Amino acid sequence: MEIFGSTKNRKEFYVRMKLSRNKYGKTEHSFCIKYFKWVLWFSLSFYFFATPLGNRRPATKSFDSEISKLQSKSLKVYIYELPSKYNSDWLSIERCSNHLFASEVAIHKALSKSQVRTFDPSVADFFFVPVYVSCKFSAGNGFPEIGHARGLLSSAVDLISSEFPFWNRRNGSDHVFVASHDYGACFHAMEDRAVAEGIPEFMKNSIVLQTFGVRYRHPCQDVENIVIPPYASPEKVQSILSMSPVTGRRDIFVFFRGKMEVHPKNVSGQYYSRRLRTEILRKYSHDRRFYLRRNRFAGYLSEIVRSVFCLCPLGWAPWSPRLVESVALGCIPVIIADGIMLPFEKVVPWSEISLTVAEKDLGKLDRILDYVAATNLSSIQRNLWDPKVKQAPLFHDDMEFGDATWQILIALSEKLGSYKSRFFVES
Repeated sequence: MEIFGSTKNRKEFYVRMKLSRNKYGKTEHSFCIKYFKWVLWFSLSFYFFATPLGNRRPATKSFDSEISKLQSKSLKVYIYELPSKYNSDWLSIERCSNHLFASEVAIHKALSKSQVRTFDPSVADFFFVPVYVSCKFSAGNGFPEIGHARGLLSSAVDLISSEFPFWNRRNGSDHVFVASHDYGACFHAMEDRAVAEGIPEFMKNSIVLQTFGVRYRHPCQDVENIVIPPYASPEKVQSILSMSPVTGRRDIFVFFRGKMEVHPKNVSGQYYSRRLRTEILRKYSHDRRFYLRRNRFAGYLSEIVRSVFCLCPLGWAPWSPRLVESVALGCIPVIIADGIMLPFEKVVPWSEISLTVAEKDLGKLDRILDYVAATNLSSIQRNLWDPKVKQAPLFHDDMEFGDATWQILIALSEKLGSYKSRFFVES
């Protein structure tokens, strides 16, 4: 299904009438010709205004009609009812459902209420395994600890494979997991450790919804996967927009708030952000057009909605929650992460709503942004402020037309044909 597309050119036609002329060159109007245009006008008017409204195709597609399209593709998702220790118990921690890795919670909630959900596993096309692995937070720094992820997921797979026949039927290849953290299905925040540990063997045949994605070969995406956006609270976004509309005044030219090391720390042989954030701080901290802040601020979304450009440099992993927050609040994302694969690339026109700056060109960032501001800034903003674009990277507890869970279902439906043909051959 094509959600984002340019308006197609409409072909127009006209009727050209050749009128006879007399010997003096004046037009002779017979009765039929004289009144033909009035007859034609009346006929066309009668057609357009008398046609029953119920027979016309609506100008905009409704949510229900789009759900019907998914159902017409026979997409049915079964959700395992796992013991609460795998998911709902974690919701007692308030941050579990609203931090940057919370898409695992939001997707579960949205699918549970979706019309594509089936309670009959025998007719399901896909099986969703709802395990929350990102809700255990470190007492020291407050960041999620995912060291328990592999054990928790393995336990869930042991349970469903012993109590249900569906995992073993196709070796888990029609089962869907969420890995909404740094290196996705490798379940570690540090790339070297993530690569060394790899994807758990029991998940290698399954489908993984993960925030991590790159255009080059990488062990942590060597699995059937769908790249999804990180989580940003739609309630917080809406609250900000209710006070500061997306088309409002933007008095900050370039914005970034986040971790920027003055002297990057060498951790396990790796420099944070490949030193990019340190270079941003060193080169542009004295440029008054750059609003750079290292300290945390709970209300920083109110700064994004005031900004023209929002920097989205890589951290440990290529992706950043700033990508979603910028799009949702109408600030042009400036993506600085070589080789990154962005979520829902088939439907979100990233090249028309964002800028991608090569890491090697960081020293020219100011000139690049000046050039864009002087040439096609309004065009990019117009594309970015399209409500459909702003909706695509956001998750809602109740799935909405065009939102992130919606896009995931579209991506799954596209896989359905190849899956069915493969399963038919195998059986």
